[in-house]
Amino acid sequence: MSQNIIISGASGNLGQEVVKRLSENGNKLYVTSGSKNPGMFDDFENVSAQAVNLLDNEASLNFVDQTLSKAKTIQAGIFLAGAFAMGDIAQTDDALIEKMFGVNFFTAFHLVKPLMAHFEANGGGQFIFIGARPALEADQGQGSFAYALSKSLIFKMAEFINAQGKSKNITATVIVPSIIDTPPNREAMPDADFTKWIAPSDIAETIAFVLSNSGQKLREPILKVYNNG
Repeated sequence: MSQNIIISGASGNLGQEVVKRLSENGNKLYVTSGSKNPGMFDDFENVSAQAVNLLDNEASLNFVDQTLSKAKTIQAGIFLAGAFAMGDIAQTDDALIEKMFGVNFFTAFHLVKPLMAHFEANGGGQFIFIGARPALEADQGQGSFAYALSKSLIFKMAEFINAQGKSKNITATVIVPSIIDTPPNREAMPDADFTKWIAPSDIAETIAFVLSNSGQKLREPILKVYNNG
């Protein structure tokens, strides 16, 4: 069944795979993309792309309002925008924490808030977030303190959404990948065993399942997509 879906961070390595997979299913996608390549999705008939500063609450609200004026209803929001940073507690300052909170939490929250109101008024909807293993496992996160801390907020936001949406057919899913097999990650870790990493296409397939009729029956899921990493 075709759905109207908002996707943030669509121009990233993972985002491109998600757009490709979901557009193949006939969904109408309203995506935010980077300003460096505004025509990235011009060849997709069912993708409407817009450069949006998701750190700006008003710009994010305008994007949702404009999308609703076109689509009338939205069935799901998928939040892929984010960034990574190294540094343990001793190496972390206020500026890095604020940066990580901005790109990993507020870029999602600024879209979640208006979409939550829309879902409540229209019989439900799905939120799909990308979590992070370092936010779940302290030994994994100690070297990326600000990043892990910011991603931990995604898990808590999903919990609150599920609590508030329990009787309203509103659900939040957090997909937690291990290291994603992307060109930047290969360049940063050239000696790693890439076969243990997770392909962006596998994450896109997981998202497609969560959106399916069967996946919509999941409740409060945290899906760990680790491969052998």
